[in-house]
This record gives sequence, structure tokens and C-alpha cells, in this order.
Amino acid sequence: MSDIDGRAVAKQIRAEVAAAAAKLRADGTVPTLAVVVPTDDEGTAWYVRSIKKAAEKEGVDCRVEQLTAPGRAEIIAKLEALSADPEVHGIICQTPLPEGVTLAEVGWYISPFKDVDGANQESLGRLAQGRRTFAPATAAAVLELLKHEDLTLAGARAVVVGRSTVVGKPAALLLLNESATVTVCHSRTKDLATVCREADVLVAAVGRAEMIGADFVKPGATVIDVGTNPTDDGGLVGDVDYAAVAPVAGRLTPVPGGVGPVTTALLLRHTVEAAELSLTHP
Repeated sequence: MSDIDGRAVAKQIRAEVAAAAAKLRADGTVPTLAVVVPTDDEGTAWYVRSIKKAAEKEGVDCRVEQLTAPGRAEIIAKLEALSADPEVHGIICQTPLPEGVTLAEVGWYISPFKDVDGANQESLGRLAQGRRTFAPATAAAVLELLKHEDLTLAGARAVVVGRSTVVGKPAALLLLNESATVTVCHSRTKDLATVCREADVLVAAVGRAEMIGADFVKPGATVIDVGTNPTDDGGLVGDVDYAAVAPVAGRLTPVPGGVGPVTTALLLRHTVEAAELSLTHP
């Protein structure tokens, strides 16, 4: 078994981002990402700081829009204002959101041209049609890692465990667009382990710590672990039981160090691409 090194993939993407950002700046455009933060959650604050640090290192400006005790109207107003601001190219709305407010609802107010994390329903619709769009960055990271491994996805059997609109469904659509044969599993799937064992590519995005054991994995399969589940000692584990699955899988992403770094790098790539797009579609 070999680890899929997400940090190495992210480093390559970020180098490409830095070069593209430098060209944009030389031509008078400063690629800018706006991160709307409607929560005082410390985990979210840490993640936003990491995005800002990564962005500015690669030449992408990052505006953190901290909202204090916002309601639905305040969040929507901020997203609409940023969507109309010609100096902003990418927009992310962080979670968790206030009680009674959903990302699906407020994501509608992010311009699809600036929706670098695929929160707008139109972005998901475009993805389903195979049209150009920004997929949610975590789902896009799944495909990026698979492509980096030079896997032949056309005709491959892929199983995605999880059906969220943030990871599971868009990851399935991205795989389908690569001509993989895709099965999406969820809490109602019967004989889950049996279905998973049919996969050449298994994507675990269910949000349950170490749920995927060795009996879920076909020998030699490529396993992408999207899970980030905190442990009592302050660490992180994935949705895959790494120690159990490693002897069975052909390739496996570690947690941390797999999908996470690539997700952040792709948010920056999407922002640069949105800045480039703004020059032809202002």
C-alpha cells in the first residue's frame, strides 16, 4: 500500500496559483478571496486563519468578513454586496451558520462566477450538466488526488459513501463526468460493506470516525478518506480505519495530510480562475 501525499499535490497546485496570481497582478488585477464568517466558532476561526495565510503566501488577497451575531438578512446582504463588488473574485461562506439558516439557502446569493466553493445551487446544476463551474473544493480535491495518481477512471467502478451536497453528490458527479461507473451509498444502503468491496475507487465521506474497515475494501483499491473527525486527545481521524485498511488498499489518503491540504489549494486555484474569468466576463 502507498499513501497518497496530499501535501505534495497541494504544493504543486499552490506553485501554479502563485505563478498565475503574479501574472494577474502584473496586468493590474489583484485576485481577491472574501471569506464570510457568521460564527465565532474557534474551529472555524482556525480554518479561516489557515486559508488567509495560504492565500497571501501565494499572492491572493484574502478579506475576512466577520459578522457578529448575524441573522439570515445580514448574511444575505453581505453575500450580495460581495457578489456585486468588482474587486472581489471569490466568495466563501463559512459554517456553522446561525440556527435556522442553511448554506443551501444563503448560497443562492453568491454569484456563480465567484462561487469558488460550489455553494450556489446553480453551481451544482452546472456540475450535473457537465458544464464549466466551480465544484465544492473538497469534492474537487477527491478528483484532483485521483488524477495525480494517474488512475484510469473511465470504466472504473467507483463507490461514494455519503450523499451531502458539499462532498458526496458533487464527488459522484465529478467521477461520473470522468466516465466512471458510480454508486452513491448512504445510511439506508443495505449490505454497505458488500457494495463498497466492489469499488476500484472508494470515497469515504460519511462523517463517522473510522467507519470504513478492511471488510469494506477490495484488495488493491484506491481509497480516498474525506473524513476529519476530532479525537478526545485533540487529534484527527478519518472515516477510514487507517490501520485496518492500509494492508488491503493499493492506495490510501492519510488523515491529516490527504484531502485537506488539496482542498485549501483548490480554493486558491478557483479564486485565480475566477479572477481570470472576470477579465472576459466582468
